[in-house]
Amino acid sequence: MKNLNQLLSAGIVLLLLSGCVSTNKLTMGATEPARISLPSNAVRVGLINRSIPSEENKVVDKIDKILSLEGLNLDREGAESAVTGLFDELTRNERFEEIVIINDTDIQRKGLGIFPAALNWQAVQEICEANGVDVLFSLEYYDTDTKVDYEATMVSVPNDFGIKANLPGHKVTLNTAIKNGWRVYDPQSKLILDEYTNNNYVTSMGSGINPMKAVEAVIGRKEAVLQRSSDIGNSYGYDVRPLRKRISRDYFVKGTDNFVIAKRRAQTGDWDGAAELWEKEVNNPDMKVAGRACYNMAIINEINGNLEKAMEWASKSYTDYNNGDALRYVNILKYRMAEKRQLERQLSR
Repeated sequence: MKNLNQLLSAGIVLLLLSGCVSTNKLTMGATEPARISLPSNAVRVGLINRSIPSEENKVVDKIDKILSLEGLNLDREGAESAVTGLFDELTRNERFEEIVIINDTDIQRKGLGIFPAALNWQAVQEICEANGVDVLFSLEYYDTDTKVDYEATMVSVPNDFGIKANLPGHKVTLNTAIKNGWRVYDPQSKLILDEYTNNNYVTSMGSGINPMKAVEAVIGRKEAVLQRSSDIGNSYGYDVRPLRKRISRDYFVKGTDNFVIAKRRAQTGDWDGAAELWEKEVNNPDMKVAGRACYNMAIINEINGNLEKAMEWASKSYTDYNNGDALRYVNILKYRMAEKRQLERQLSR
């Protein structure tokens, strides 16, 4: 009986609290600037691969392949997959007229698996002019490094009669790190528009009656590394796109009858109808009500894309009516306005 009374009491408290909530939540779409800001007149893009081993570095490259148990061409093919993934994503971007993979230049080669010094601007200019491109995306380095873990285990092996028997064996786990770095060069402004390094990982497992058989049993590792490398390039290409996102806001639904009716209008998608009622309360003699109304007017203006007007209403809600929520909203709007200016610069440069 005591537990039942406690449950009833808790339920009543929850109902009372839910009835006291003075705000509802809404979500809206917004656009944030691309992480990589390209000039708007950059419509022809060149891609180069500096991770190809140069002649003087091939010995080091081969030793590294042996030490890390890499296939003879895994680093080369992985780098090519990364560049191809970048090419595919940039090709899907309608802002570009032409994407060119540049293979016939030796000036960029490094291939030591480390982030190299940037190309000098004369070299960048020569590559861009020779290939008719406006900006240059460069895979600066690409390197795979594999660590091997062995574990004693029981493995299932068929005998001469085709019956599987459990025998002592080995389980091997290959953890492959894909290390990569990129730059974007703008020859017109002589600015490096982006510089980015990243590590990705692929884990593969196999088992066998001895360590070598266990390694041989790791099927599909190379394909997994190549696919992940393609995804890496694809993701980097996506960084030049402005991103759509969902943002959430709270708006006031209590204060006067107009707020209650406006809440129902908003719930049916009639935001302009809700705003008509909020606007009637912006000069309410009750400061709390007026502050909430001004705050909601900021919300409707943000919904309609007028961030400057939203800022005016949010500022009024705080300065004239001491609405603490409005001060936080002012700072949110400042950030959104900065994002909007950056996005406009990306589209107008």
